[in-house]
Amino acid sequence: MKSPFVVCGATGNIGSRIADVLIAAGEPVRIIGRERVRLGPLASKGAEAWPGDIGDTAFLEKAFSGARGAFILIPPRYDATDFRDYQDRIGASLAAALSKAKVPRIVALSSIGAHLDKGTGPILGLHGLETRLGALKDAEVVCLRPAYFMENHLWSVPLIRDQGINGSPIRGDVPLPMIATKDIADAAVRLLVEGGFHGHEVRYLLGPRDLTMSEATRIIGEAIGNPELKYVQFAEEDARKAMAGAGMSASVLDAMLEMQRGFNAGIIRPARERSAESTTPTTLESFSKSSFAPAYRVAA
Repeated sequence: MKSPFVVCGATGNIGSRIADVLIAAGEPVRIIGRERVRLGPLASKGAEAWPGDIGDTAFLEKAFSGARGAFILIPPRYDATDFRDYQDRIGASLAAALSKAKVPRIVALSSIGAHLDKGTGPILGLHGLETRLGALKDAEVVCLRPAYFMENHLWSVPLIRDQGINGSPIRGDVPLPMIATKDIADAAVRLLVEGGFHGHEVRYLLGPRDLTMSEATRIIGEAIGNPELKYVQFAEEDARKAMAGAGMSASVLDAMLEMQRGFNAGIIRPARERSAESTTPTTLESFSKSSFAPAYRVAA
């Protein structure tokens, strides 16, 4: 019997697709998530459910035990009182458990900008995770550094519905690589199953092309039947109030706004030129029709 792949964050956009694809391919899969009930759909397909806190190193070591490979990430925690402390605690737990369980192949979710040690908000926690993983011995580790998630645009559905505009503190004229999370998941599956990396590596995943927020808004608008939809750059204080209303803690808000300033300043960018390997297939046009437009209609 083959040893399993372990998937952390198995109820999220990326983890759930990784687990689903692996299960469909006949691979044994062990899924980790905070809530057993949310692991149910994948468990019903044959995955071995391990509900628990990945900040609990003893639990995580058991979950990783005997694994052929693992997909890891620091799950978002928008209500964290001290977001950096939360990220450090989870990163330390992941690295310690992987080391103790001697997992031989590790695919970690990081981000563009993770090579920087300041000015990146929540990405700074991923810089710390990469640093910890770099100290692991006798393991193949690849850190995926994807671009801005296309799914982030879904946060704008209420704004577009209620006010007829799209907006954020990010400047409308700053080009950003944008990627669909399913393309990240598919790349992670290939790396888990096939390997193809040695020692400690970094792989960028940058979507099909760079887009400004103004260009992205036009594409989204066309998909929902509003080709004149406009993008507005919001003042930070206005954005802070809106995000606080959505349940984000002050610590998370500070990190998010710092990241958006990093985008505006052009410091949060890939550290390598785009290549065939880092270019992924799903366009924002396709994502807007298949994912954004249905979400917008459901919110009506």
